[in-house]
Amino acid sequence: MSVFIIKTAQLLLSLSILVVLHELGHFIPAKLFKTRVEKFYLFFDVKFSLFKKKIGETVYGIGWLPLGGYVKIAGMIDESMDTEQMAKPPQPWEFRSKPAWQRLIIMLGGVTVNFLLAIVLFIIMLAIWGTNYTTKDSAKYGYSVTKTLENYGFQQGDKLISINGDAIEDITIPVNKYLMFRDVNTMTVEHTNGVEEKLSLPEDIGTQLFEAGDLPALEARYPFQIDSILSESSADKSGLQPGDKIIAVNGNSVNYFSDLAYGIKHSNTKAIDLQIQRNGTTLDLSVTPDEENKIGIYRSSTDDEYINYENRVYTFSESIAGGFSQAYWEVKDYLAQFKYIFTKKGASQIGGFAAIGQMFPAQWNWQAFWYLTAFLSIMLGVLNLLPIPALDGGHVMFLLYEMISGRKPGDKFMEYAQMVGFFILIGLVLFANGNDIYKAIFD
Repeated sequence: MSVFIIKTAQLLLSLSILVVLHELGHFIPAKLFKTRVEKFYLFFDVKFSLFKKKIGETVYGIGWLPLGGYVKIAGMIDESMDTEQMAKPPQPWEFRSKPAWQRLIIMLGGVTVNFLLAIVLFIIMLAIWGTNYTTKDSAKYGYSVTKTLENYGFQQGDKLISINGDAIEDITIPVNKYLMFRDVNTMTVEHTNGVEEKLSLPEDIGTQLFEAGDLPALEARYPFQIDSILSESSADKSGLQPGDKIIAVNGNSVNYFSDLAYGIKHSNTKAIDLQIQRNGTTLDLSVTPDEENKIGIYRSSTDDEYINYENRVYTFSESIAGGFSQAYWEVKDYLAQFKYIFTKKGASQIGGFAAIGQMFPAQWNWQAFWYLTAFLSIMLGVLNLLPIPALDGGHVMFLLYEMISGRKPGDKFMEYAQMVGFFILIGLVLFANGNDIYKAIFD
């Protein structure tokens, strides 16, 4: 089975679970408050449905456009733009006839389920699989560091000991996530000469790394070999072959893949001089990297034990506390990403469904699947809370205005607001997926 099919299947299954549960979050309180739900759909049924069946007063169905899903609640101005219904006198079973506090609960139901789902999944995952963690000596060859970190005293091959005085252990909170999204003041490392050093970092270290393109900032080093060459790439045209061993880049020794990547990125010349060994003979070649500092080689580690993880087992009670903690930090870290998104460089990296699909592993892995489903549930919950008309957050914003001011926005105003919000969402979807298409063509 192809990698594309496996990734697509995981993406569709994950989105289906998230959409159904999110809409159930609206559906259940609506029914509890005796509000009529006319439709409950997985995916969008533009023009036609793949399946539909009416049970009671609700039509349940599956649409053909896998961009989400919806529940159509009677007496509510939503994406259906059913202005004909809104022109009629309000009925007691309609959304608009319910008290504001009930309408608020209905609108918050979807995101509430999203956050609860993430917590439950994290609890279950910790109870079943525990967590992998590292110690100072887990990375056999130490860590590679970027130029930005070198400016603050880090050295190639450093071993990581602590962050802000706390031991680095939990791999569920990688050190790169700390640097990008959390407050890191100090890191203690052990250099290759065995000397430990406490290094200070500025408050904007995450921004510096992001703007410099130095991500990930630290990676475990590993010796490598060239497995294959991308056809028509710079490496192919230069004469590099599978099995070649790269021993120097621009005169600097290469022992690990990070040495090659570092040398290419920080070369002072466009063309890179490589020294290789082939069948006992040393050869000199020249390659010209692309805009992403890639030359077109596929590599693999020659040491499968370059990093070793140990596993921590959780009791059920420990997994509950751990699940809540992980969900909290995932939400906090996701919110911290917005400071990078609202930049020119950040906007260019926003991805759509293809980017999300690429997050899933090439082989079916239930642990990775459920983690990504929990993460996407958090992402869906946070994004739905944005105060944009047509999103749950937009409805919540208007409901809070009504509850505070005592004045309900007019139906005509809500229609226009819904239209504006809808066009904003369409624009964002087109932009994100346009980025995916651009990268697929030009990267």
